[in-house]
Formats: sequence, structure tokens, C-alpha cells
Amino acid sequence: MKIFVGTKNEAKLDAVREVVASYASLKNAEIIGREVASEVADQPKSMRETVRGAKNRAKKVFGECDLSIGLESGLVEVPGSLNGFMDLGVCAIFNGEKFALGLSSGFECPPKVNSLILNEGLDMTQACNKLGLTSNPKLGSAEGLVGILTKGRVTRKEYTKQSLKMALIQIENKELY
Repeated sequence: MKIFVGTKNEAKLDAVREVVASYASLKNAEIIGREVASEVADQPKSMRETVRGAKNRAKKVFGECDLSIGLESGLVEVPGSLNGFMDLGVCAIFNGEKFALGLSSGFECPPKVNSLILNEGLDMTQACNKLGLTSNPKLGSAEGLVGILTKGRVTRKEYTKQSLKMALIQIENKELY
């Protein structure tokens, strides 16, 4: 079995490798990462855009494989939250015909991070670098902002694994979907 993943981001690829290895029907799958465009903003700012980015990545990378996976993180509106937005990850798994979607847990970014993203058009890494939260230019391939804020208790990899496991519910229980 081959699974193509629409990214070269090592945190995301490591998450896919670890999760897939824990499923009997997938554990021997070959995981191949390929860079593809999401065709959405570098920093999606809605649920619709974040889902579209994940689906676009999964569909674009699908080819000589059994399944493809697209992963996208973005800000989504959450009424009643401090900033009005939370960051979450979306996983789209594509089998050539239909998609299975899963979401990660969400977290609220510091107000200054959201302001730079929403008002100045920066992406998460750029905003965190500008504010001095990190100097890592590849924050999204490392612990992510979630890793910084949780002091390593939840990392970008763990957050990605959540969305993948949620999407795999439909794959593992296909007779119900």
C-alpha cells in the first residue's frame, strides 16, 4: 500500500508515519511526501479555507497510490473566544473518489499573534518571529506555536496526529460511512 502526503513538512510526515504504523490495515504502507500547493492563503483564516486547503493538497498529490493525505492548519472563527479565532488542523484523506475529514483540537493564539495574521497578512511563523516568541524560521516544521504555548505538552506533530486519527475513523469504519 502507498500513501502520498501533500507536504514535505517533517513534523507532519512524522505524524503520519507514527499514526499509520498503529493501524493494522495500514502499518506496512509506504509513506511518500510530496510538495503540492494548497491553493489557499499561506495562513488560512476560515474553516472553509482550511478545509479547502487540506482537500486540495490530498487531491493534487493523489496518483499512483491507494490513499492520499492533505494537512492544513488555519484560524477559524470561534464565537465567544478572546480573539474570535482559534487555530486548528484539518486532515483530508482521499481515496480517489471521496474524502474523509478530521480535525485537531483547537487553541487560541495570543492576541498580538492574531493581530499580525489578520491585520498585516503574516503567517503564523512570521508573526511569532516578529513578536520574539521564537527565532525559528521553520516553526511549523518544528514544535509549532502550540508547542511553545503548551511548553512542549502538545506539539505540532501531536496536533497533526489528532486530525489524522479523526479522519481515519471513516477509513477504518467504511461500512458505516
